[in-house]
Amino acid sequence: MTTTTQQPISLITPDPEADAARRSGLRRMRTVAVGLLVLAAIVYVATIEYSSSPGFLGYVNAGAEASMVGAMADWFAVTALFKHPLGLPIPHTALVPKRKDELGRGLEEFVGENFLQEQIIRDRVAAATIPLRVGEWLSDPANVRRVVDEASEVATIGLGKVRDEHVRDLVTEALVPRFREEPIAPLLGGLLGEAVRDGVHHGLVDLALDEMHRWLVANPETFVEILSERAPWWAPPRLNDAVTTRIHVEAIRWVEDIRDDPQHHAREALDSMLGQLAHDLQFDPATQERAERLKERVLDHPAVIDSAVSVWNSLRRALLGSLRDPRGAVRARLERELTAFGDRLRTDAALRERLDATAADIAVFAVERYGAELTTVITHTIERWDGKEAARRIELHVGRDLQFIRINGTIVGGIVGVVIHAISQVVH
Repeated sequence: MTTTTQQPISLITPDPEADAARRSGLRRMRTVAVGLLVLAAIVYVATIEYSSSPGFLGYVNAGAEASMVGAMADWFAVTALFKHPLGLPIPHTALVPKRKDELGRGLEEFVGENFLQEQIIRDRVAAATIPLRVGEWLSDPANVRRVVDEASEVATIGLGKVRDEHVRDLVTEALVPRFREEPIAPLLGGLLGEAVRDGVHHGLVDLALDEMHRWLVANPETFVEILSERAPWWAPPRLNDAVTTRIHVEAIRWVEDIRDDPQHHAREALDSMLGQLAHDLQFDPATQERAERLKERVLDHPAVIDSAVSVWNSLRRALLGSLRDPRGAVRARLERELTAFGDRLRTDAALRERLDATAADIAVFAVERYGAELTTVITHTIERWDGKEAARRIELHVGRDLQFIRINGTIVGGIVGVVIHAISQVVH
């Protein structure tokens, strides 16, 4: 059994120009720090014969000596972070290359404990006032048009990627098998029962009666011809004409009666029949079996898939035409809705408060569920870094500021040296 170890990876320089500027700044600050150390050494050598003098030059010599000590000590401290000073393997030096993994875990814990806390997240989301900013941004018609243009372009590209075979596969491999597995009779029975109880079907009945009456009035010859074809061959033509004409008149009158009387017994009979059908679809095994057989015949018919593809193509053509047209109905509606939504965001404080609360809840949920994975990225990434290169990169970013420690050490050391020399003069 063989095991593989994860090799360190090199850090990729994100911006060579920025790194060049950082490198130049680091060199300048190093020059300043070294220059102060050299100046302190020159002053110390020049005044070394006055090291015990109580006069002014004695204080200068003491200050220069302490400045060198402070500068060297801080040089050692800063250098020890990134490498061995003078290349000597002194213990507890080159901390970043050696202990980058521990530093990564510490950074992970720091971020998790100080940035991914629920109250901090909620405060930051509330302070961001995202809904108000969105509302103000949408108050500009140009921004609304930009959103609509981008959404339309994305939708157009998406619709263009969907091919007929995709729709066919969706219907044959997903929808049809699902319809086969799902008993349709209880569902139809429940929907039909709700429709009958709410009277939803009355509008359809009225529409059907209006259309039937209009057809009967406009097509008497067709009606008579249809009935005449079914008359006995031995019946006299004049009798057939009289009978069929009378039936046509009575049919118009009967349809008018049903149309004009909401309480007509035919309507009540239809309601009763639909109610019974809804009940049987839900509770009668024989009716349910017939419904399932009808469903299977419909699903097995080749026209089902072709019809689904045709409906999709018609819908897609209509949507694409409207999305591509700058004055299309879909774009116009989207612009109106976005503008209205932006107005509400600006004027409705309660809505903004609800959206802020929702955004905070989502952020907290995401952090609680995935926060550990997010912070673990820090540790995993740092563990894969090459130690020496990581040290060079970190020094490049923060080394310039760390040189101020050396400069301050030189200056503060000199001041402390002068103070100590003064105290020693007073004591002696």
